[in-house]
Amino acid sequence: MTHYQRVLLKLSGEVFGGGQVGVDPDVVQKIARDVAEVARSGVQVAVVTGGGNFFRGAELQQRGMDRVRADYMGMLGIVMNCLALQDFLEKMDVETRVQTAITMGQVAEPYIPRRAIRHMEKGRVVIFGAGMGMPFFSTDTVAVQRALESKCEVVLVAKSGVDGVYSADPKKDPSATKYDDLTYDEAIGKGLAIMDQTAFTLCSENRMPMIVFGLDTEGNVLRAVQGEKIGTLVHP
Repeated sequence: MTHYQRVLLKLSGEVFGGGQVGVDPDVVQKIARDVAEVARSGVQVAVVTGGGNFFRGAELQQRGMDRVRADYMGMLGIVMNCLALQDFLEKMDVETRVQTAITMGQVAEPYIPRRAIRHMEKGRVVIFGAGMGMPFFSTDTVAVQRALESKCEVVLVAKSGVDGVYSADPKKDPSATKYDDLTYDEAIGKGLAIMDQTAFTLCSENRMPMIVFGLDTEGNVLRAVQGEKIGTLVHP
């Protein structure tokens, strides 16, 4: 039995590169297996990816590049990740559609919320690319906005190298403790950096729950969808 019927999965771009610049096919294939497992269970799935394995606008700005142009480059990097994930999903016989906020008709559909919902109702995985189509918006914010607009029940935030929300960075502070359950008010009060502030506020104001969990263990996405106690549940 699945706990949720329609979910949005947020993946960072760094995951796609396996910590390197570019796309690591072995990593993308593993992610595709996890997503395919959820889709085959009957759950409707949307995905938002980052593009940090190619470009990060804020970092390019620090090196002297115009921030607007750098952000648009990042959006194109996101689309490359989307196409890679689509390719591996379709090799697993999972029908997939990529929708982009920047029109690029030869490789993807334009972002149309009602069409995205219809695809999910037909059992297709929908991957949202090119961020918000505007500079200065992070893919965290895009993930929450797309989840709200496509009427998803939860945002699944899949992390690499960490299995939930901690009181401090567990890589730097061995005494950091993991939270199993948090309200948005508690997370804000403790100053926990889970997502960027805009995304977090959008989730809180619209009462959208999120589950933050580790992607390193295969099958974790399905476990989260089925309501198993993994990672950290952040809720109103």
